[in-house]
Amino acid sequence: MFTKTPATAPAAGSAATAPTVALAPVPGDGPIAHAVGVSDDEFRAALSRLAAGVVLITAHDPDAGARGEDVGMTATAFLSVSLDPPLVMVSVRNDSRMDDLLAQQPLWAVSVLAEQQRQVAARFAMKGRISDRLLFQDIPSVRGEASGAPLIGGALAALECRTEQRVVAGDHTLVIGRVLAATTADEDHGPLAYFRGKYRHLG
Repeated sequence: MFTKTPATAPAAGSAATAPTVALAPVPGDGPIAHAVGVSDDEFRAALSRLAAGVVLITAHDPDAGARGEDVGMTATAFLSVSLDPPLVMVSVRNDSRMDDLLAQQPLWAVSVLAEQQRQVAARFAMKGRISDRLLFQDIPSVRGEASGAPLIGGALAALECRTEQRVVAGDHTLVIGRVLAATTADEDHGPLAYFRGKYRHLG
């Protein structure tokens, strides 16, 4: 069961899209991995030492079939941005299923996963995965009243959001959303964490 937290009314207007900034070419005889010289492997290795919480981002695509389709994506690049107004941000890969949907659908939700939900996180992070409709099978959820998106049962908390801004940043887009409603679980479980390329729990 979830305990209701006071909701904040959505802001009027549509989400703004920030312009993409092109970087000037780097002088030299041949291409390098990045302008500053760091390789992909070095970058991944350094950032893997940063422990992160794991969330499931969900949204409903009303145009997919007769009753639409729910879409989900595991994310670790999720954070709080502002208290007044209440804003959060998630990073989604450009041209991914979730990126394409959130470019059209401003309403989405976040389920903060508990330590026992490792399989949920892994299921929605699979490459070459099956259809989203099948991914949601056998996973308890309720439909959020503010977003229409699935809220995963057993999660530590859930937030329903409306996109306020989209910022293109390299090969990802930062989606900033205003929190319309927030709930927390009555059960006292630990969080699911991600560290050095593996799902972990505290303790």
